[in-house]
Amino acid sequence: MGMLDRHGAVPALGRDAGVAEHYGDPYAEQRALEAGRAVVDLSHRPVLEVRGPDRLTWLHDLTSQALRDLAPGVPVESLVLSPQGHVEHHLQLVDDGEAVRLHVEPGTADALRTWLDRMRFMLRVEVADVSADWDVVGTAASWSLVPAGALQASDAEVAGVGAHEALRVAAQRPRLGVDTDHRTIPNETSWLTTAVHLDKGCYRGQETVARVANLGRPPRRLALLHLDGSDSELPAQGADVLLDGRAVGAVGTSVRHHELGPIALAMVKRQVPLDAALSVDGIAAQLDDSAVEQERARAARPELMRFR
Repeated sequence: MGMLDRHGAVPALGRDAGVAEHYGDPYAEQRALEAGRAVVDLSHRPVLEVRGPDRLTWLHDLTSQALRDLAPGVPVESLVLSPQGHVEHHLQLVDDGEAVRLHVEPGTADALRTWLDRMRFMLRVEVADVSADWDVVGTAASWSLVPAGALQASDAEVAGVGAHEALRVAAQRPRLGVDTDHRTIPNETSWLTTAVHLDKGCYRGQETVARVANLGRPPRRLALLHLDGSDSELPAQGADVLLDGRAVGAVGTSVRHHELGPIALAMVKRQVPLDAALSVDGIAAQLDDSAVEQERARAARPELMRFR
């Protein structure tokens, strides 16, 4: 698995183990990925396949996205929520006209497959783990599935997963279990606009999503932090975000971006002022105002007022 035999490859650690963190020049790889010249090996991400004539209707009813009429070849995001509306799984999926293939966070595929199997009832669907047959290849803002080993056999320019993470953080796209916790609801993140269809009817956890959307006041928000670049270290995942010595949030992913410098995603309390002087692991931090602007834009969407 992975392209660790490529020249200069430095293995990633933790949940990204099995692919390269970088190939010797992290900032150049970020720029190449951002410009569309490079792709990222994400073959460590597990892939599930759902076959059967009822697959799209079934997934439509179980998850947060409108999937019943999904056109072949169109990649989308969706969520599996708890009955209380907390995010349990983040799915990135595509249908090819015969099967839906979806990739998820490393370490979560078994639990998702077990839950999906329990929810089949009498429907004409079959769920299988096809990670050995398909690899995920990432771009700056999207992805594709290719036959296993296809990227390794190509001469494509590749960037490490670290470059992918840096661009993801700058774009304020959350990662399940890193930038979220067991209490996260979609309304606190950009998933409300990318992975939730607000006018599709009932699914598990929908009542919470609609109620909070109606009120327009989620308890927390996922925000981008600009960090003081004079410190050589980045904050650890889970480190408290402090305001006047009080914890008002926690850091998820911290990266060094080729233009923005050291930045991080953090889940913070909604009422934290935009101009607040924050600190994380002793490092001064400032909220990015685009997080608030995105929240205002979401609140202004007329479909948020629909409650089904």
